[in-house]
Amino acid sequence: MFKKISFLIIFSFLLYFLSLFNLRAEITENSVLKKREQLERELSVLENQIEEYRGLIKNKQKDAATFERDITILNAKIKKSLLEIQARKLSISRLTDNISERAIVINNLSEKIVSEKLSLAEFVRRINELDETSLLELFLKYNSLSDFFVELDSYDTVQAAMRDSLFEIRDTRSATEKEKEKFEKQKDQELELKTIQELQKRRIEEDKGDKNNLLNITKGEEKKYQQILSERQKKAATIRSALFTLRGSPAIPFEKALQYANIASKSTRIRPAFLLGIIAEESNLGANVGTGNWKEDLSHPKCAAQKKAFQEITSKLGLDPDQVPVSKRAWYGNCGGAMGPAQFMPTTWLSYESLVSKKTGNNPPNPWNPLDAFTASALLLKDNGGAGGDYNDEWKAAMRYLAGGNWNNPSYRFYGDDVMALAKKYQEQIDILEEN
Repeated sequence: MFKKISFLIIFSFLLYFLSLFNLRAEITENSVLKKREQLERELSVLENQIEEYRGLIKNKQKDAATFERDITILNAKIKKSLLEIQARKLSISRLTDNISERAIVINNLSEKIVSEKLSLAEFVRRINELDETSLLELFLKYNSLSDFFVELDSYDTVQAAMRDSLFEIRDTRSATEKEKEKFEKQKDQELELKTIQELQKRRIEEDKGDKNNLLNITKGEEKKYQQILSERQKKAATIRSALFTLRGSPAIPFEKALQYANIASKSTRIRPAFLLGIIAEESNLGANVGTGNWKEDLSHPKCAAQKKAFQEITSKLGLDPDQVPVSKRAWYGNCGGAMGPAQFMPTTWLSYESLVSKKTGNNPPNPWNPLDAFTASALLLKDNGGAGGDYNDEWKAAMRYLAGGNWNNPSYRFYGDDVMALAKKYQEQIDILEEN
């Protein structure tokens, strides 16, 4: 009977120890949840403010050009960009905390596994001792055989419970490790997006410069501002000759880029200015991401289909794959290898190849050829719902061009905004050219 009582005391102590562990974990989890909720609230506030400025810019752009309107738009752009940078920093901070939390949990679970393994081993040792005890020794050790079997049953029960607990802890640790990996991938994406913010910062400086120039030249007078707008109408020749940057291909005059955009627009109803905005944004992002190498940026096992398609494309065109430019892996995918001004992935290019060929007459079409690239881009934008010229449809089509089914991720919205801002600029230039 004494053995049974001592066993119950040990078992109770074990349960008490485990409850303390769980209580400590619960307290830690509560503090973590509070911090996480605070970060979520702050991020939500920032995203709401960004949406307000996005709406203000969109509405103001519909108004006639006035000094007040354009200054308001510039101010809103600057504030929106600064808020987006702040939101990204907050998002990275949140992900860093999530990763650290998961690392602590994994460490605690690993320690608990070691502890439970030792306890389980001790119980197994005691059971083995009982198994090796002779019948005579049992009579001497226990008052009755019933006491022996009671203790043996208790040991078996605890051993089974600890074994189940061990399996549960292992499963929890495995799930936590997967969560940690997911957060690490998200953090990598955010850090890569942070490099894109250099582009946003340059835009902020450009917007501030435009604002200061307007204030210095006009002194805030509407009449002087309208004179500046009038003078811009005389710059048609400058617009025509200005170079339009292309990713993966030599820059071409704006007039030539507009010609390609108009050709692509005829059969797709994609607004030329919108198409130019997409091509320009892809070139801007490509400059930030940098030039890749197909052997490196298509080396991931998940890129096998892209790698095969890339080799097929270059083989058809008689090109050396080592000599043609491709982009590095972007933050939103496993594979690099985006090609030419339209930045098509190889498998996507192959799916549009025959359509592009029918439109341009080039067989096979070449993703580094500007006309083929503009045509492919217009076809994809049409499939994404961007035909017709509606702002919301174009914005959504641009987002899908970037991220496919993940287009509504708040972290990517800068892309759609940038494209639409570029489209507005190009539409103004197109209008000037059509008037002259």
